[in-house]
Amino acid sequence: MKKLLLLLFAFFASLFTFLPLGGARGGFSPLFAQNGLDENGVRDVTLDSLAKANQARPVSGSSRKGNNPVLFLVGNSTMRNGTLGNGNNGQWGWGYFARNFFDETRITVENHALGGTSPRTFYRKLWQPVLQGIRPGDYVVLELGHNDNGPIDEGRARSSYKGADGNSPLSNDSILVTIKETGEKEMVYTFGGYIRRFVADIRSRGAQPILLTLTPRNAYVGKDSVTIDRKLTTFTPWIKELARELNLPCIDLNDISARKLETYGKWKANYHFFGDKIHSSEFGAKMNAASFAEGVDMMAHPALSTLKTYLLQDKVHPVSIKPGRMPDSLLVSTCLHQAKPWKQKRQPTVFLTGDSTVKNNDKDEDGMWGWGSQAYTVFDVTKCDVVNAAKAGRSTRTYLQEGRWDEVYNSIEPGDYVLIQFGHNDIGPIDSQKERGVIACAEDTCHVYKMASNGQYQVIYSFGWYLKKFIQDVREKGGTPILVSLTPRNEWPGGKVERRNDSYGKWYRQVAEETGCDFLDLHNITADALDKMGKEKAAAMFNNDHTHTSLAGAQLNARSIAQGLKKMKHPLRKLLK
Repeated sequence: MKKLLLLLFAFFASLFTFLPLGGARGGFSPLFAQNGLDENGVRDVTLDSLAKANQARPVSGSSRKGNNPVLFLVGNSTMRNGTLGNGNNGQWGWGYFARNFFDETRITVENHALGGTSPRTFYRKLWQPVLQGIRPGDYVVLELGHNDNGPIDEGRARSSYKGADGNSPLSNDSILVTIKETGEKEMVYTFGGYIRRFVADIRSRGAQPILLTLTPRNAYVGKDSVTIDRKLTTFTPWIKELARELNLPCIDLNDISARKLETYGKWKANYHFFGDKIHSSEFGAKMNAASFAEGVDMMAHPALSTLKTYLLQDKVHPVSIKPGRMPDSLLVSTCLHQAKPWKQKRQPTVFLTGDSTVKNNDKDEDGMWGWGSQAYTVFDVTKCDVVNAAKAGRSTRTYLQEGRWDEVYNSIEPGDYVLIQFGHNDIGPIDSQKERGVIACAEDTCHVYKMASNGQYQVIYSFGWYLKKFIQDVREKGGTPILVSLTPRNEWPGGKVERRNDSYGKWYRQVAEETGCDFLDLHNITADALDKMGKEKAAAMFNNDHTHTSLAGAQLNARSIAQGLKKMKHPLRKLLK
């Protein structure tokens, strides 16, 4: 009966409803607020049997290619979340994404972490099978401590010994305890005692141990503070002391990630966690994985000199798409192949983001064109660089998922402008067909979906949420975001061109009002122009279907952009011709 109840809970815990994201909690599923929380104030979602969990974890050393080394990851739910580690509860461990930062033709990454484990429980129940696959030249990352709490001899019985005086977690003290529920006797060591045993075992196999401080929590030193409270993790000084004692490389993952969260601001920091203040969302897991890779790259310890050569530097240090170091195809000017070289005294860059209505084939005079290709007809390219980073077929969601937004984000410098225009591809199937749809509203909501194409789980947000993320990201980098409503379609109900003011228009305005972001209503400016033309003449503004524009239509939309900026008296109008 107990096993059945646990399985039923695991099933219902995966059924998220549309959830608000705002507020200090991050505002997620009410299931996480029920009784039965652990000592950290969270519910451990690794509820299946240990045998089932072990089936999902890799066989130690199985990823090895020839005689290449393996990077083994040992930790808890912040490194590998849930029994399957597949994000079906909206939470991800950073170990899933760590491989993205290493050249796997030279080294492979194996994530052996398991949610709910402490140094004690991992060493006692999981460590020996992992140890068997370790060879000379391998690396083993240890990030343990989040669950080193609670009773020492009952319940989960996962806490380490605090020493004979109750305050010596790094001593070599130990104590023999009897687990109350089972009568089983167990020798329990201190936190330092377990780490020393891990390290001794790793070195006995000829491999290199690496200590990590714990991932930061979504908590601040005071109510109005923007500083992440690092003292919530008392293990940091212990881990650093053990690293000094054992002459080990120690990466301060806690501080590297906390510094990022502090620059993000609380709204953005919140969505890097999911369900509670400890476990990370996909955003947070990717951030922590990047922090680990950055820590390796920065580490001066000689033991990591070879590991550093396995890093993918373009992932650790993303390349921006600035003029002078980007494809000509992105730079909008009258003479693409005479693009201005990067200047010491820079001028503002205007980034255009969106779908095919912003960037299309843009080649054949009689083909389909996006208005971004004609931006040079309205912007003075001697005063600014215009980068058309839009991509056909993309929604806010897929533009972000594919890393296209990150390219823009990594390129923004103070004084730049980013025009954000999406919508044509956002409302459609979410978990089937092209899998690019979003939740159709402006509120901060999300839902966990299982994708039909590959069976993987994703947290999908609302149209308004994605816009707010883009806006916040631009402001974080010192740029100016401008929301641009989607282009109108060649549809004429009642003899007037179709207006989408009750859906996209409403959502754009709501986001603009909530964020204070400038809003350029391209949709209605162009629609007014089309109405004046009439249906027959307006047909020449489109090509192939009711959505995509001809060259003349692209030029019309570009003129509408200029008209909107002038009407708004926006500072960007000074960069127009």
